[in-house]
Amino acid sequence: MELTGLAAVVTGGASGLGNETARMLAGAGARVAIFDRDEATGLAAAQEIGGAFFKVDVTEEASAVAAFAAAEAAHGPARVLVNCAGVAPVGRIVGKDGSPHSLDAYRRTIEVNLIGTFNMISKFAARLIAAGVEGEEAGVIVNTASVAAYDGQIGQAAYASSKGGVVGLTLPAARDLAQHRIRVVTVAPGIFLTPMLMGLPQAAQDSLGTQVPHPSRLGKPSEYAQLVAAIIANPMLNGEVIRLDGAIRMAPR
Repeated sequence: MELTGLAAVVTGGASGLGNETARMLAGAGARVAIFDRDEATGLAAAQEIGGAFFKVDVTEEASAVAAFAAAEAAHGPARVLVNCAGVAPVGRIVGKDGSPHSLDAYRRTIEVNLIGTFNMISKFAARLIAAGVEGEEAGVIVNTASVAAYDGQIGQAAYASSKGGVVGLTLPAARDLAQHRIRVVTVAPGIFLTPMLMGLPQAAQDSLGTQVPHPSRLGKPSEYAQLVAAIIANPMLNGEVIRLDGAIRMAPR
């Protein structure tokens, strides 16, 4: 799929992997809409790339419907969706003090990472199908899971569950949407230099990087964006989850 002139939506596009992906898409000539809850950062990010910002709660159906309608009014029907919005809480099923994991925290993680991804997929696909785009490909959806879906660590029960759900969603979503010529692919990143990790001391960042077999460092958001670009460009990539992790397999802690 050629990106020049196409409309694209990136959730979580105000920062981290989403922001770098929005920059890549804009640089390739796409008209980019950033969906995020962080209005100040999102507006600034959109201005930098010549895109548009829409404040969106990915867990809310009405918020999604309104945002896709507004983005379509600005840029035309979105042909690309990249789901990067997510949360990464840490908490053991039973804490060291004997207290159980907060059910509200667990539920919120599932709502944002899994239900939010599904919400964006369904609203994006419905509008694209209604637009009646012609050609071999109508659109591409790229989701973000995590290696935690396979190698969830101690304290990652909620996060790993939510990302495992995204992995499990990938193939049936691709099969559901195949008749409409919409592809669905998921990326499962390893340890990447996102805002959360940037807050750690350099020594801690370096220590995490040495756990990666090769290259022995933290992943760069630009490397995630490069993979998104390759997925969009290759029409035979569909229904697959791609680990982007430098061959790491996470230890229990």
